[in-house]
Amino acid sequence: MKYAFFPGCSLESTAWEFKKSTLSVCAALGLELHEIADWICCGSTPAHASNASLAVALPVFSLLRAQHMGMPVMAACASCYSRLRTANYKITHDPEECLRSERITGMPYDGSVQVRHLLDVLANDLGTEEIRRNVSHPLCGLKVACYYGCLLSRPPEIVAFDYPECPTCMEELLRVVGAEAIDWPYKTECCGGSLSITDPVVVRRLGYRLLAMAHRAGAECIAVACPLCQSNLDLRQADIRKSFGEVPEIPILYITQLLGLALGLSMNQLALEALTVAAVPLLTKYGILNTPQGVTQS
Repeated sequence: MKYAFFPGCSLESTAWEFKKSTLSVCAALGLELHEIADWICCGSTPAHASNASLAVALPVFSLLRAQHMGMPVMAACASCYSRLRTANYKITHDPEECLRSERITGMPYDGSVQVRHLLDVLANDLGTEEIRRNVSHPLCGLKVACYYGCLLSRPPEIVAFDYPECPTCMEELLRVVGAEAIDWPYKTECCGGSLSITDPVVVRRLGYRLLAMAHRAGAECIAVACPLCQSNLDLRQADIRKSFGEVPEIPILYITQLLGLALGLSMNQLALEALTVAAVPLLTKYGILNTPQGVTQS
């Protein structure tokens, strides 16, 4: 299976570990990712908050580049996925927006390039049974809270690959590799991503609610598929505790890092060293990192 890969800005900078683990996991599972040449920023969040036409034209520019590749686009970042899908929706449902996009980009586009999210590809194209066949180091005993955030399942008319109010694909992927996906009520709540710079007090409060609820539900770590969610819950944990009360340190791992561990990939291949709240003690507790493969491979 081949996909035109749209990494987006975050995966090229602050979320480099998401890109590295995504490429490693996809390679291990036989998924071919071909990065779109000359892709540009999808416009999230500044463009769609300030200029509706630019918010469509920016992702269309990259979709036009992908159109020549003749394969569906895959995005790992939740924001990029949302903006690319929204652009397709606008192009196909609003003729005036389609014309404005053509004037801005200088090229016609009909919204026909298929855009998929990494989770959608893993769960629905590849399938859990194929992943199960590749598991060599099951995550037995590890209790994980799956956190989707705002953008992966809503709005359903745009990002419809899972149930919008209670998505389950991350839980299905983790169960097939041996982890225990715990039930908790906040998996689609907002982390305050778009307020990360402008109102960090709100972000810390929302983060505290999420971390505290995950802890009360019995989670030992949280799985995410969004760079902003990961950053807000991982990087800000110390500030959250100072502001709103004590909550145990909870590692925030990308779903690709957890899947990669079950596939036998190394810490280096999955960039586990990039986490602010270290996951190594927890993973070692369950014997997930107690073999040379977990430490020395590159």
